[in-house]
Amino acid sequence: MKTRKTLWTATASAIGMLLLILDSKTALIGAADGIDLCIRTVIPSLFPFFVLSILLTSTLTGRSIRLLGPVARLCGIPEGAEALLAVGLLGGYPVGAQAVYQAYEAKQLTKSDAHRLLGFCSNAGPAFIFGMGAGLFSTQWCCWILWGIHIISAILVGLLLPNKSKASVTSVQEVNLTLPQAVYKAIKVISGVCGWIILFRVVLAISNRWFLWLLPDTLRLALTGGLELANGYAGLSSVTCEGASFLLCACFLSFGGVCVAMQTVSVTGRLGSGLYFPGKILQTAISFLLALVVQGLLFPAHKRLSLSPSVMIPVLAAVCIIVLFVPIMKKTVAFQSKLVYNE
Repeated sequence: MKTRKTLWTATASAIGMLLLILDSKTALIGAADGIDLCIRTVIPSLFPFFVLSILLTSTLTGRSIRLLGPVARLCGIPEGAEALLAVGLLGGYPVGAQAVYQAYEAKQLTKSDAHRLLGFCSNAGPAFIFGMGAGLFSTQWCCWILWGIHIISAILVGLLLPNKSKASVTSVQEVNLTLPQAVYKAIKVISGVCGWIILFRVVLAISNRWFLWLLPDTLRLALTGGLELANGYAGLSSVTCEGASFLLCACFLSFGGVCVAMQTVSVTGRLGSGLYFPGKILQTAISFLLALVVQGLLFPAHKRLSLSPSVMIPVLAAVCIIVLFVPIMKKTVAFQSKLVYNE
């Protein structure tokens, strides 16, 4: 298995290098666009938020938050680990996943609980939602509502995922950062974010040049956001229908994109992805339905996205299939946990 994975990696790298050689001009333009996006938009809008959110989450980590007790019990979070939900909602991708992994490494979470928490304790933070989304809508309230939808959908995923824990754990280790430490950590985070943005901008530039141009604009934008969150957000400025932007924003935030998924897997180490991917798919479906209802109340008729029955029926069917799939996962997760125990 390892040899096959190495072979696939080498093959993909070779193909990527060949594309860079054959279409170097497009790759350079994509990289330059990525750098420009980082300098003009991402760093100014996100860096101050990152510093403050890191300070805030560092004060929350390691504390049992009684205020979150009822919500944590609904979501099946072990008693004493309520702070993981707060960090997952405030810290941004992939801070929540990293906090879950640290708690697992400290033996404060079982592997089953850690796998489950990865499904809903890693989310887009207010830094990204307000920093990148402020200029997309005619009113700032849209960002607040998007954040509310994001939080509600994450909690509902926690409510729906199987194998809720009834155990209590020792609170995760408390870490209080100073302002210089928070700034240094924010620099590392923002550099990682920008690195992924530039890489995926190159991938998107080459893809647009060779085959994505064949797709309709909305579908192409949806694929862009599905690959990389910041690039998807940046492309929303070209959408004329504010209701459509609102729906796509809600879905982009909940799914996170392939880029965020790769970052998440890179910080969870031997724990793996757990229920991260099923959780994100379910959260995206819930966010879409919530945003669809809200946009009908929030925007006037000429700014709403009206979906025909031919579109809505497959969407609702897909959501029902996802929700019905959740109870089936209960047996699968339990079976896997026994295998790990026997090893």
